[in-house]
Amino acid sequence: MNKRLVTVSALGALLALAAVGCSADDSAKLDGWAKNVCDAARDPIAQSRTALADTGNVKEGESPVDLQKRLSADLAALATTNQQLADAVDKAGVPKIDDGAKIQQGAVNELKQVAQGYLDAQKKLDGLTNADQAKFADGLRSVGDQIQQLSQISTGALATLQSGDLGAAIKKQPGCKAASAGAPAADPSGSASPSAGADPSAGASPDAAASPGGSGTPASGAPDPGAGSPSPSKS
Repeated sequence: MNKRLVTVSALGALLALAAVGCSADDSAKLDGWAKNVCDAARDPIAQSRTALADTGNVKEGESPVDLQKRLSADLAALATTNQQLADAVDKAGVPKIDDGAKIQQGAVNELKQVAQGYLDAQKKLDGLTNADQAKFADGLRSVGDQIQQLSQISTGALATLQSGDLGAAIKKQPGCKAASAGAPAADPSGSASPSAGADPSAGASPDAAASPGGSGTPASGAPDPGAGSPSPSKS
């Protein structure tokens, strides 16, 4: 009987050790996955933050034409960075978690959708006529609404990577920690809301600080490009 108890206890100990080893292996794989994503996302996050901040820059005497060109360049940058984030998540492979393939592909697809959305917003912005102050301001507001929606989709896409063991792995990565460090506080949507006043005669001045918020920070560290939203106020 004693031999039997010893054998059962030994078997239980071996099974416990095997479970610990498996858990450690899974954790290491998640850490590797998160490292690949965060390392690749570091530069796109920084570039996204720069574009967001620029949409909130107030440039006294800036003409509507120059404002339009500047915001167009910002939208192009946001499209590029979202595509780069999608590529980073895609190239990292399937994370070793439940429904890993579904979660990964869902995030990739939504980030690509956001990237295309920014290109569409850029095209819409470029097509605005700035000869009429009222029409130009209305057009900027419409583009701003579109960008707010893109911000929410982008934030939601990255939120799927922020929970459980995967989120814990992302939090440990220097690339994502660097992204969250120094990020200005903002609303959870991670959207920035510059207000652009467009006056064809006196010049246009975007007026408000861009708040990247979660920009570049998943789960207190996950990449979130956020979105700049030009909301013109007629002057």
